[in-house]
Amino acid sequence: MLILASKSTTRKSLLENAGLRFSVASAGVDEREIEQAALTRGENRAGLASLLAQAKALAVSAMTPQALVIGADQTIAFQDQGLHKPLDREDAAERLMAMAGKSHQLHSGVALARGGKIVWSTVETAVLTFKSFTRKTVDRVLDLEGEAIFDSVAAYRLEGPSIRLFESIEGDYFTILGLPLLPLLAALEQHAPESFEPGS
Repeated sequence: MLILASKSTTRKSLLENAGLRFSVASAGVDEREIEQAALTRGENRAGLASLLAQAKALAVSAMTPQALVIGADQTIAFQDQGLHKPLDREDAAERLMAMAGKSHQLHSGVALARGGKIVWSTVETAVLTFKSFTRKTVDRVLDLEGEAIFDSVAAYRLEGPSIRLFESIEGDYFTILGLPLLPLLAALEQHAPESFEPGS
């Protein structure tokens, strides 16, 4: 049995599109508590993404020890600071304006747990650079994005109208969406080959 420990519709869609058989469960971990403890220890944002992914995988694995559980999370680093999902539209607009013409890093962690233990994990990083743009442009994009923007840790969606704000992207597309899919698929071939078999 393969379980995705994430409420993310994007991650669910990526696995479905890859033809995997899996179910979904909510991890219910306190992300801010994990973040605070990790940063207090001096962990960087890439390490934090890995820790959050592992925590989610372990939380669900504790409830279903016989299953292989996928945990995933993403952090963003901008000018040595971490960012979280925007509180509201104005927060999203102000953040995007502050990042105009600048680069930031997205770190996506993914982990596999079975029997309450991590059996595999990795972190992938992408570097994204915004164009210089006006508040009018940002408002137009946010109008098009609607409520979906509040589910993004970065206040944008590369798979949506936000793409028009970018000048360049360095890194894997799936990593940017929050799930390093290619290394994950390679790990699943080793740890859960049955999840690739067709079936209901």
